[in-house]
Amino acid sequence: MTNEVLQKIASDEQNISSSNGLEPSLRFGHFVGNWEKSKLSSLFKKCLEKNKNGLVDNVICNSAKNGLMPQRDFFDKDIANTENTNGYYIIQENDFVYNPRKSNEAPYGPISMYKYKDKGIVSPLYLCFRATKEIHPRYFEMYFKSSVWHKYIYFAGDSGARYDRVSIKDDVFFEMPINIPSLPEQQKIADFLSLVDRRIEKQRQLVESLKKYKRGLFFEIFEQKRRFKDGNNKFYPKWEKKSLGTIFKERTERAIGNEELLSVTINSGVKKRCEVDVKDNSSDDKSKYKKLYPNDIAYNTMRMWQGASGVSLYEGIVSPAYTVITTIIPVKIGFFGYYFKYIKTIQIFQKFSQGLTSDTWNLKYPQLSEIQLLIPNIEEQEKIYETFKFLDDKILLSENTLNLLQDIKKGLLQKMFI
Repeated sequence: MTNEVLQKIASDEQNISSSNGLEPSLRFGHFVGNWEKSKLSSLFKKCLEKNKNGLVDNVICNSAKNGLMPQRDFFDKDIANTENTNGYYIIQENDFVYNPRKSNEAPYGPISMYKYKDKGIVSPLYLCFRATKEIHPRYFEMYFKSSVWHKYIYFAGDSGARYDRVSIKDDVFFEMPINIPSLPEQQKIADFLSLVDRRIEKQRQLVESLKKYKRGLFFEIFEQKRRFKDGNNKFYPKWEKKSLGTIFKERTERAIGNEELLSVTINSGVKKRCEVDVKDNSSDDKSKYKKLYPNDIAYNTMRMWQGASGVSLYEGIVSPAYTVITTIIPVKIGFFGYYFKYIKTIQIFQKFSQGLTSDTWNLKYPQLSEIQLLIPNIEEQEKIYETFKFLDDKILLSENTLNLLQDIKKGLLQKMFI
């Protein structure tokens, strides 16, 4: 399906260099000529109608990730009430709303299109505007998802504004320069980018369905509702209750030189510290840091009850705040990597953690060693590991495809608008 999108781009579009800046660098082949220079104020006007006496109770949120959607859908409940929505702006289908709040997804705030038939109301902190001329709304929805208008906001916005919010006067906002193609070309661009959006959404749904299936499989396997069979088509023996101290011992070896610094994350397990996107707070003196080898398990002593553990693929060192354990009997270590992420196992870790509050809970090796879990034999451990590893590889491949499609769209948005 990714190839279909790429083939669509190749067959329907051609690159056109523009010396005067009034043609996009990527354009459908049968459209020629310059786009029209204009301003936002020549196409849109500010929405001024305000809510009175609770006339409209459909409160709308505007987020960079989800766009405009009813508050009750976003929060699963109503946050605002009739008494505090008087003065909210009333919007209707195909209106646009600018939320000046900055975020990683929208560094100058999102501009989103309202797609619902029923009227809605939005906070007076937002700027709402409506078309005054014939336009293709979906084209402008895509335009505002691009970053071509960011430069104007950067230079036209008020200096000294809050770091988390754009400050720009309404009249200055509507002076935003904008170059517009003909209506047929607007339609063509909108249709094409909608095709890309549908493909992205389909891929996103695939990723979510795989993750949902994995969560269900975790429950079925670790609750022994789904069992595996040996080569003779017989179920493996019942799982046996064992203390973790009979399977693992603590590794206490300390750093000796310039070993690679590793970190333990909740979502990704053991990672190289240079690959983790957080500030490096590690000590310059690493003499007390703990040695970690491939197939060891490292866990955050104060976050084990949140799932901060993982099987290491690397040799390196970790913070003294971590505990490192290594096997003392033959096991499939990858099985335990998954087992330690199961919600009921994590709840047991929480139960055995010491400390008065969640900020001080910690699970050191002596307490971990006393925990008893039902353990399958090594052959079934292998089967379970292979099942989850296969599923994880499929999820990763699907996520990579999703990221590729999103990158393709970002590139298109930059090349198809000016």
